Amino acid sequence: MNAVRHGAMSATPVRAWLCAGLIAIAVAFPAAQAQTAGGAKPLPADVEKLHDELRALKATMERALNANDIDALVAHVTDDVIFTTMNGDVARGPAGIRKYFETMMKGDNPRVRKVVARFEAEDLSNLYGPDFAVAFGSSKDSYELAGGESFDVAARWSGTMVRRDARWLIANFHYSTNMFDNAILDAQRRYLVGAAAAVGLVLAIAGFWAGRRYGRRSMK
Repeated sequence: MNAVRHGAMSATPVRAWLCAGLIAIAVAFPAAQAQTAGGAKPLPADVEKLHDELRALKATMERALNANDIDALVAHVTDDVIFTTMNGDVARGPAGIRKYFETMMKGDNPRVRKVVARFEAEDLSNLYGPDFAVAFGSSKDSYELAGGESFDVAARWSGTMVRRDARWLIANFHYSTNMFDNAILDAQRRYLVGAAAAVGLVLAIAGFWAGRRYGRRSMK
């Protein structure tokens, strides 16, 4: 009887230690996952400060683009940035971005005279630690071409940002629009409809005069 009691009393502390250990593991494991998932660093307590910095970067880049300030644009990108443009070009590095905008908007034969973009993020940036973020959204853009034409474009964008020396920089930016429904296609459709109408009018006039001449000959 005493042996049984002694065994029961000895098992009780063991069970207690096992339960305590399991609880500790259950609490620590999710925390460890949150800190190490995907290799991301843990977020700081003032995470809203990071979002404010990213909002400021978006506003800065929007102002620079609308002012055609190439120096300000390239001052906020990484040395190995990749910029995929709306017309399908890929600019690499600050020098590539500078060359793209100088070709499109400056120089002897610019294609675009002015652009006004209004970027809107659709949600808070996805933060993968305090120095890596991904954002996406839409923009309403107005373009004035060198030839005088103007049109509006509804575009989509996504960006990857890294934080270095307490500054957010753009490492990747992708800019695109709906290839099946956009202002360029609308202009082409209007041009084709106008051209078809003009051709139809010319053919109608030619047919009218040909008919009159044939009628006069028949009367003779």
